[in-house]
Amino acid sequence: MSRRIKRMNPKPRSRDERDDARPHQARSAKKAGPRPGGKPGSKPPRFAGERSERRGPERAERRPPKPAQERPAPGKPVEALLPTKVQTVTVTADENNMRVDRFLEARFPGLSFSHIQRVVRKGELRVDGKRVDSKDRLEEGQSVRIPPLKLDAPKVVGELSEAAQKTLKALKEMTIWEDDDVLVLNKPAGLAVQGGSGMTRHIDQMLEVMRDAKGQKPRLVHRIDRETSGCLLIAKTRFAASHLTGAFRSRSARKVYWALVPGLPKPKQGRISTFLAKEESEDDTIMRIAQHGDEGASHAVTYYAVVETAGNKLTWVSLKPVTGRTHQLRAHMAHIGHPIIGDPKYFNIENWELPGGLQNRLHLLARRIVIPHPRGGVIDATAPLPPHMQQSWNLLGLDASRFDPIENAPEE
Repeated sequence: MSRRIKRMNPKPRSRDERDDARPHQARSAKKAGPRPGGKPGSKPPRFAGERSERRGPERAERRPPKPAQERPAPGKPVEALLPTKVQTVTVTADENNMRVDRFLEARFPGLSFSHIQRVVRKGELRVDGKRVDSKDRLEEGQSVRIPPLKLDAPKVVGELSEAAQKTLKALKEMTIWEDDDVLVLNKPAGLAVQGGSGMTRHIDQMLEVMRDAKGQKPRLVHRIDRETSGCLLIAKTRFAASHLTGAFRSRSARKVYWALVPGLPKPKQGRISTFLAKEESEDDTIMRIAQHGDEGASHAVTYYAVVETAGNKLTWVSLKPVTGRTHQLRAHMAHIGHPIIGDPKYFNIENWELPGGLQNRLHLLARRIVIPHPRGGVIDATAPLPPHMQQSWNLLGLDASRFDPIENAPEE
């Protein structure tokens, strides 16, 4: 878990920095504004009060995707003022609350992950004169000592290659919400958010084709599991990244997931509260139910509600995580005896047979996300059922437009 670095001798912001942090009054705020009757800058409306405004799978407050951000002219190098000797810089308002490694990545596009980790690990980078960890977070006004840095190779941004154009097209096809600061993708099941062992294609790598004229690429704000489909929030600017990350940390973001589980959970609406801890083996990593005080254990809270049943054999449930632990929803549903259909890690019912016609894939969708927009108003995006879940809904006679009772769940 990251820790905040205590700020020493904060410095006043410059006029330019104050201007950057000032709420936007023009086009972006209007695009991401609240629904009729709302006020710019207000908190997201409670789900319970939005029943009359529910829309179908295509109902996200959607705008036609914009073209990729402006790119330099062919042959023009990405701008990066790479220090050839030790220099000291001050954390700006836009960089407030950024992780140390993200700070370096943003300041010096093209700097490799391994080089960033090395200079931090060796203590060559200092914050207010102290050693830090790459996951520590910075505060506006702090002084950062940066050692001489090296790019792995000079990068030249020109016309997009054919492969890059295909990647950009794929991202646009996933887009369900976009403006100048924020992008919401409908991530397909099976596509990882970040790279790992043997991973050659993932969202973070795909976002490389959206680097702007200054070499900045969109940033992941949160993550969902590889086999989970649905809403994935991405910041297109440092300003948006800082605000959206803060909204997740303060639990201002509201997320709703849909899942298909065996049996009928009782009661039909409930709260799951446990501690979860990571358990690693040579072949796998899972989250186990732990006790308070266990090493590495974190508290996790999930609200669930039954939406519709299919002959008491299968149930469509809506889930609302209050916390955001790894595999939280999957571990929690297995804990109450109703693991999610197609879950290779947590489905633990012996001799249970998958009904004919249903695919043995994880039936979990990040259905909806509602979060304050960095420049005022609200982002509200909804993802449709992925093909394998739509097939199951059709076979079971489930109506995806049915009212979702999780909207009445408490927010804490």
